[in-house]
Amino acid sequence: MAENINLWREAGHALDYLKKADSIPHRREGEAALLDCLPASVPRFLDLGSGDGRLLRLVKLQHPNAQAMALDFSSVMVASLRSNFASDPTVTVIEHNLDVSLPELGRFDAVISCFAIHHLTHERKRALYAEVFDRLLPGGVFCNLEHVASPTAHLHERFLDRLGIAMLGEDPSNKLLDVETQLRWLRELGFQDADCFWKWLELALLVGWKPD
Repeated sequence: MAENINLWREAGHALDYLKKADSIPHRREGEAALLDCLPASVPRFLDLGSGDGRLLRLVKLQHPNAQAMALDFSSVMVASLRSNFASDPTVTVIEHNLDVSLPELGRFDAVISCFAIHHLTHERKRALYAEVFDRLLPGGVFCNLEHVASPTAHLHERFLDRLGIAMLGEDPSNKLLDVETQLRWLRELGFQDADCFWKWLELALLVGWKPD
């Protein structure tokens, strides 16, 4: 069995990402599409792999009264989250590795994630999707802005080139999976209207709703 490499345990790797986060091409388009998929009212939401809270902050701007739970396992990211939201009592930060089953956190109107789940093994991805479904309230939505696999090696090279990443510099933490497989999983687990709502090369927004 191949080693489950995840460089996000290293502080330097996390800090390097934070320096480059704003420069990811078309990222704001994907984030805007995600926000557009959220319901008009979001009393409570869960953010998986929150990083420093970039996406959480955007959701809170749109839903300022929402109660939020932010999960991450990187010590750098958890420290950033606690610092960035120290004055906001509506945000709870929990240190948790998504390689392990989600803790019992109650139920949510929305579960969101941004560029985090692709670091999990495929088996764990599917198990996590099932856990998300269980933790959503009826009518709740799962929005996963994700790094996915290209259908061809040529398109993968094109994506890396657009990001300025040489083939030898690719992150070994990535465990990329195609959009079609992940959408099929969501549908099999019971998500309604599961679809890809936005895509640019290897960046894609996968969304599904829990039936009312």
